[in-house]
Amino acid sequence: MTKMMLIGKTSVGKTSLIQALYDGALCDKKTQAVEYYDSFLDLPGEYLENPRFYNVIVTLSHDVDLIALVQDVECDQTVFPPNFGTMFNKPVIGIITKIDLLKDSEKRDRVRSDLEQAGALKIYEVSNISCLGLHEIWRLIHKA
Repeated sequence: MTKMMLIGKTSVGKTSLIQALYDGALCDKKTQAVEYYDSFLDLPGEYLENPRFYNVIVTLSHDVDLIALVQDVECDQTVFPPNFGTMFNKPVIGIITKIDLLKDSEKRDRVRSDLEQAGALKIYEVSNISCLGLHEIWRLIHKA
């Protein structure tokens, strides 16, 4: 089973994604500390929002097989610095959350571009509400 680290700013849906994948019960929960799940390492958004924590992110990445840069489709700002993913010695993917809220395809294209510039090799689009794309993430972490 693949272990994946979820990195993203506060409220992009990292914890909700994990909840949707495991039991479907979504509840608002602020991640206060690093949380380990079976296949996931869930980081508080503040770790990305404060560059002084980047060294902690890199150290924690040694416990996982895959890095996921998570950004919601309605985000109006670039949250990952260019080439952010190059600081990891692991494959890096992008996950666009809240895709069911998409009203403007230009936003999707901009978020995709942001994730690609940050170093994501493949981009997945998911909705925790409609379950769109969740099966792809599930297969990704459960492949042999």
